[in-house]
Amino acid sequence: MPRYDAPVRDMQFVLHELLQLQNYSNLPGFADATPDVIDQILEEGAKFAKNVLFPLNAVGDRQGCKRSDDASVKTPDGFPEAYRQLVENGWPLLAAHPEMGGQGLPHAVNIAWTEMVSASNMAFGMYPGLTHGAYQALMAGGSDELKAKYGPRMASAEWAGTMNLTEPHCGTDLGLMKTKAVPNGDGSYKITGQKIWISGGEQDLTENIIHLVLARIEGAPEGIKGVSLFVVPKYLVNADGSLGARNAASCGGLEEKMGIHGNATCVMNYDGATGWLVGEEHKGMRTMFVMMNEARLGVGLQGLSQAEVAYQNALDFAKDRVQGRSLTGTQAPDKPADPIIVHPDVRRMLLDQKAFIEGARAFAYWAAFQGDLQHKSPDEAVREKAGDYMALLTPVVKAYLTHKGYECANLGLQVHGGSGFTREWGLEQVVRDCRITLIYEGTNGVQALDLVGRKLGANGGRAVFSFFSEIDEFVASAEGVPGLEPFLEGLKSVRAEMQDGTMWLMQNGMSDFNNAGASSHDYLHLVGLTALAYMWARMAKIALEQKGSGDPFYAAKLATGRYFVERMLPDAGAHLAKLKTGAAAMMAVSEAQF
Repeated sequence: MPRYDAPVRDMQFVLHELLQLQNYSNLPGFADATPDVIDQILEEGAKFAKNVLFPLNAVGDRQGCKRSDDASVKTPDGFPEAYRQLVENGWPLLAAHPEMGGQGLPHAVNIAWTEMVSASNMAFGMYPGLTHGAYQALMAGGSDELKAKYGPRMASAEWAGTMNLTEPHCGTDLGLMKTKAVPNGDGSYKITGQKIWISGGEQDLTENIIHLVLARIEGAPEGIKGVSLFVVPKYLVNADGSLGARNAASCGGLEEKMGIHGNATCVMNYDGATGWLVGEEHKGMRTMFVMMNEARLGVGLQGLSQAEVAYQNALDFAKDRVQGRSLTGTQAPDKPADPIIVHPDVRRMLLDQKAFIEGARAFAYWAAFQGDLQHKSPDEAVREKAGDYMALLTPVVKAYLTHKGYECANLGLQVHGGSGFTREWGLEQVVRDCRITLIYEGTNGVQALDLVGRKLGANGGRAVFSFFSEIDEFVASAEGVPGLEPFLEGLKSVRAEMQDGTMWLMQNGMSDFNNAGASSHDYLHLVGLTALAYMWARMAKIALEQKGSGDPFYAAKLATGRYFVERMLPDAGAHLAKLKTGAAAMMAVSEAQF
């Protein structure tokens, strides 16, 4: 049977030793995030994930969600009770604003909890995850009245939230949307249209659902510049906070999906539903991007979390399954065959997972910490740099972590052999659930285009050159540390390759936009490898400093990091070579030749 145990020790290492959150007590919310408080959150979160959420993971996959004739939706058995425990225990309030009833803890702490939820039950975790994103968008763009009316109960996840962008005829190109908004004359609008692929659009977990809906006000400019954002609650909310009449928003159907069956993916019909404008007219995308960026970091974390659960179960299987003998001689003479973990190719698959997971966890938490600095640091220069990093690296977190996370899920299944292809062992569900992460919240191809086309050249390339400078400063400060040489050499090499690719794109991408498009995938992976190399060099330095402590954790960290440098980092050279070929060969094939 599959299992999930949150990697609490590695999370502690990243939060306490790599990020050193305890040194930022001058920032709002950080004073309360002491090491003992963080440890308590991690330990209790791990219990909730293992004992409450993970047992429902297979249940949700097999039962799925069911829509009734009255358009109501029933979630899988156990989901409502688990959700009630989630809310009652206050988990959604960890990073919410104190004025909305939240604890105001750093996002870097909350992301560890989010990883646990996603790893233990990805479909379930989408309900509170999207609610938090909708809440953040409302806090960023909503009026004081809207914040007061909806904020506290969205912060606690007592009320759920959704994002409504996609329509049957348009996905990424939101300028084509047809959903319209007509002023009612009292400050509200009448919203009419259809949205598809709305996660959590209808469910039986919460008494109200607050939909954030993109629509076009009559007479608005064409294209994306004419799109506005509206709050459209399932039930209207009275002045005293009680629920009023049912709004004209309903679930028209549920999608039959490859995975994440426990999450209700709805077709939503808005038939003159009452909604209220969030922010300015025709500026809806500006506010919605707050939620989308939040969601993109969350999706990247889903890729990491599914890789983690796949790895844990693959490791268990490799230690237990006996098959053949070691190439260098019998390793388990008391058994009819050796455990398959003795075989080099099995170790390759396990270490590809482990080295990615630990590097990616450091990268994702570090990126979340940049978000904390962006919003909370009193130093304008620090806020600017952190904001630059968030803009530059959010598409990398989303796309690189999901691409490699899906590869890890497949590797976990492969380690299981034929057993992995059956339901009993749980890995086939991990693969199916994980696959969507490469698609939703902007496909990975769109993320790569965003990185190359919008983020790379912003402010004259300020973000990417700041990233290069930070790496250079770290290398200079760490030169001479015994044992760190392979990590520094690997980091310097991939940093040079990333700079080479960056300059090539800056010189060739503008002269032929197809060059940028053709090279974007490989450039994003080059950035991802550079980011992980930076994280691994920093982690290795800490591990070397603690080597004499006798804690085997640090020796394992160094061994895993060495594998990353020697066996995974060389992929950067291939990505650079492909990047620099540009679009010529790709565009030379005519449509008829495909």
